[in-house]
Amino acid sequence: MDTNAISKFKMFGVSTLAVLALGTATMAPSFAVAQHHPTKAQQQKDKNNWRNLSIAGGALGVIGLLKHNALLTELGIGGGLYSVYRYEQDRKGQSKVDRRRAALFSHTRIKQNGHWYNRKTVTRNGHKYFAFVKAK
Repeated sequence: MDTNAISKFKMFGVSTLAVLALGTATMAPSFAVAQHHPTKAQQQKDKNNWRNLSIAGGALGVIGLLKHNALLTELGIGGGLYSVYRYEQDRKGQSKVDRRRAALFSHTRIKQNGHWYNRKTVTRNGHKYFAFVKAK
């Protein structure tokens, strides 16, 4: 390879790294916002994924034990334990959100941004819900 081809290859590598770094830096805030306010369905999905990964990790650990493969055993047990830890964290976080929602709707009147809102019972499709309506 001549020096011209090597310098072109280096420039391609540097420009690729610059694009990746810039893309990561610009997308990171949007990922952070998306992760900051997960929906209840997304929380449940994440929790279920961690549970499934912990089961898979445990199964991999058992396979490693049966095959006398120390690497599979360690990876399976380690991954399974970490997944159980994350599942438990998600479960506790989901409970926190539910407690906050219950605390909010336990009030008959709240003040938000300088305005008063009254709690109102709403029935939709045969189900009873609470909603806050701006006070007049």
